[in-house]
Amino acid sequence: MNRVLDIATSISATLSRFASGSSVGNLGKRPDKPLELYEFESCPYCRKAREALSILDLEAMIYPCPKRGPRFRAEAVRSGGKAQFPYLVDPNTGKQMYESDDIVRYLFESYGDGEIPLALSAGLLTDLTAGLASAFRPTRGIFYEPSRPPEKPLELYSFEPSPFCRIVREVLCTLEVPYLLHNLAKGSPRRDAFVARTGRMRVPYLVDPNTETEMFESADIETYLRQTYGRGPEASSTA
Repeated sequence: MNRVLDIATSISATLSRFASGSSVGNLGKRPDKPLELYEFESCPYCRKAREALSILDLEAMIYPCPKRGPRFRAEAVRSGGKAQFPYLVDPNTGKQMYESDDIVRYLFESYGDGEIPLALSAGLLTDLTAGLASAFRPTRGIFYEPSRPPEKPLELYSFEPSPFCRIVREVLCTLEVPYLLHNLAKGSPRRDAFVARTGRMRVPYLVDPNTETEMFESADIETYLRQTYGRGPEASSTA
């Protein structure tokens, strides 16, 4: 996709959801362990779960489950019994659950103040705008592309509505590369530590412990991921 068009459609996806997830809300108890979310980027219902994670400043292990993906879809079925997404596992409470509205409610009751923001509690309007966001990116973050799995999960510093973070998450999804998601929405108490580490408040920021690579810039990250873990034309042309 042309880079200008890529960014423009990603911005449109953000606007269609009123930038839900851009700021941290009222926080409650903090989990000891990261949550686990099986999802795929283009799924409108998965988007609702990711927005909740961003608003609640929660870290999560993301197991991408693109359509035709050979790895994590099967794991989700083994764990929960069916290929339905999003699928949340909370190792802090032993809770496992499907259904985006149930997941959103659980997250705000467990790790917030129990009040769900309007953008996530407007029923049909929430679902329609989440679907519209997906419609702006109809070919991104949905189908598996041949890839090499990393030995260790990557790490991504991000927040849900960022157009540039979305581009990176889509690539991670299609390549079925698992990653620890560090949410850094506005108001996140982890922003100071991030700036101390990197020197600036800018996302996306990728950390790959397999190659000791750390980098900004969505375009550079996308190129790196395809060259390092992809098996398509982009990877073979640079091999």
